[in-house]
Amino acid sequence: MVYSVILFVVTLIGLIAATITDLKTREVPDWLSYGLICVGLGLNLLFSLIYRDYWFFVNSLAGFVLFLIVALVMFYAGQWGGGDSKVLMGLGALIGLDVRFIRSPFLLSFFINILLIGAVYGLIWSFILAFRNWRNFYKELKKVSHSVKMVRSRMYVIIFAFLMLVLFLFNRVNMFGFLFLALLLMSLLTFYLWIFVKAVEKTCMIKKVEPGKLTEGDWIVKKVMVDGKYICGPKDLGIEKKQIRELVKLYKLGKIKKILIKEGIPFVPSFLVAYVVSLVWGNILFWLV
Repeated sequence: MVYSVILFVVTLIGLIAATITDLKTREVPDWLSYGLICVGLGLNLLFSLIYRDYWFFVNSLAGFVLFLIVALVMFYAGQWGGGDSKVLMGLGALIGLDVRFIRSPFLLSFFINILLIGAVYGLIWSFILAFRNWRNFYKELKKVSHSVKMVRSRMYVIIFAFLMLVLFLFNRVNMFGFLFLALLLMSLLTFYLWIFVKAVEKTCMIKKVEPGKLTEGDWIVKKVMVDGKYICGPKDLGIEKKQIRELVKLYKLGKIKKILIKEGIPFVPSFLVAYVVSLVWGNILFWLV
């Protein structure tokens, strides 16, 4: 009981602190994210020694490894920044994964809730950004939707949707009919959401900043070259402190101007909501199904 209460309090305080900093500065400081990892592994190691039960630490290590894999996938897919990824690893270490499955795997329920709540949260945030920048967003939306790539993609989607409609009409009396109808709706919804997100990204999430205002992990949109030397670019998957210092130096020398960066959505607040929901209601996917 004491073990659960201590981990609950530490996790909640860490998530609240990370949420506040993420909303204020669009980043989570390394001392906080790495602190969550160290505290998670350290506390569980301490409890293993106190109770002479190594499973506390083993479960913590398993939770850390699981969320490390998830974090790397999301980071390299460009969905999360470095701060979001490191916070997730810390949560894995704190909560732990019961590898013996003696108890209900809370960490897995939490992970599913993160995906569901994160998707809704990201969509709501995107709609707010689009509303705030409506004129520019609407112009970009028309531009994106009429681009050659989107016109070609729309043709493929319409063909696929038509095939699903035909299959639905021939199978509407059995269970396969609902599957074909779901695929039809999902293909259309996914395509138009893709256009929407692209327009939001180009008009609301890309901006120019002075090198001195860059923070570690910022995503650079265009490659920066000076005197034939590569400084930074999109392939870096987040700028490093060493690169920022070099950019600041070059900016003061007048060799570069402002840097174009992609400003991501602060996802840590969705982690906090997912954690509270997991504690109160459990796996919301079960409720939806």
